[in-house]
Amino acid sequence: MNLAPAQLQEHLKRGLKSLYTLHGDEPLLVQEFADALRAAARAQGYTERTVHTVAGAHFDWSEVLASGGSLSLFADKQIVEIRIPSGKPGKDGSVALQQIAERAQGDDSTLTLVMLPRLDSMTAKGAWFGALESFGITVKFDPIDRRTLPQWIAQRLQQQGQRVAAGEEGQRTLQFFADRVEGNLLAAHQEIQKLGLLYPAQSGGSDGVLSFDQVENAVLNVARYDVFKLSEAVLGGQTVRVARMLDGLQSEGESEVLVHWALAEDIRSMKRVKDAISAGRPMPMALRENRVWGIKEKLFERVLPQIGDTTLANLLHAAHKVDGIVKGLKQPDWPADGWQALHRLAGMVCEQCAAQGPGRARQA
Repeated sequence: MNLAPAQLQEHLKRGLKSLYTLHGDEPLLVQEFADALRAAARAQGYTERTVHTVAGAHFDWSEVLASGGSLSLFADKQIVEIRIPSGKPGKDGSVALQQIAERAQGDDSTLTLVMLPRLDSMTAKGAWFGALESFGITVKFDPIDRRTLPQWIAQRLQQQGQRVAAGEEGQRTLQFFADRVEGNLLAAHQEIQKLGLLYPAQSGGSDGVLSFDQVENAVLNVARYDVFKLSEAVLGGQTVRVARMLDGLQSEGESEVLVHWALAEDIRSMKRVKDAISAGRPMPMALRENRVWGIKEKLFERVLPQIGDTTLANLLHAAHKVDGIVKGLKQPDWPADGWQALHRLAGMVCEQCAAQGPGRARQA
């Protein structure tokens, strides 16, 4: 059974189940959900807790199976957590998880919590995951979309009795906040908590309204610029955000070669998928064969049909030139500085991706 994260409180009113599987790439949301489950379990007498982290191909699953079937002399109920950071339990793990899922039926003495990263479509179709879905509650945590991040920040502020000013000033404040944390929810959470300490609601006559200046002075530049998030922004045609991320990567000392590799690899991937489609492959198959999935899969599906072969060839040629520039070579009609060349290359890809359809060049 699938459960949306927002349905947790209503779900808990109906009582805990014996098996939960949490999967997704938002550590803050997963952690908060797991904490709520643990708190509810402790209130119902689950006093013992064991944690198993699956690491390596030779992990011993017998200990996990044994812990689920045994209680200490001092506990009537227990929580068993199984963390699989890779999302790949292996052959033995697949069998063990199916046994654990089946055993969870009707077992009121053990609460089993399985924690996974984001799963690709092939992994999610595995027999072990199917068993977890069939016999327990499955919760998927999707990333907070950049466009809805200001709203998410506003909701979190409201939970601690704070809010931004009404109207345009408030929207500007939330956009500034979102730009600073650059999609890092853990960083956003920390900054929201800091604002709660600096400007507590009802303290000294405060009504909880935060001004732009208060937020600007309090919120540090906590963005963790990520080369692979840069790739998603480029494919999304987000020109302004891409320029900001490139400046951030440069200031953080990121390697020009790595940034170029990420940009060039996306161009090469688009060319390979385009060639496969031209050869008669259906797009889903072409994407899967070229290991394009998740957010990038959706972005490729959107932009590739409208990008021509000549355009892709020109982008590949440009990427080849920038490869030389970041390694110290000069190219005619191109900036000699590696970061300036990367800005130009990223802008070229952004321009093509942003041109694919109305309203798609939305800026961050």
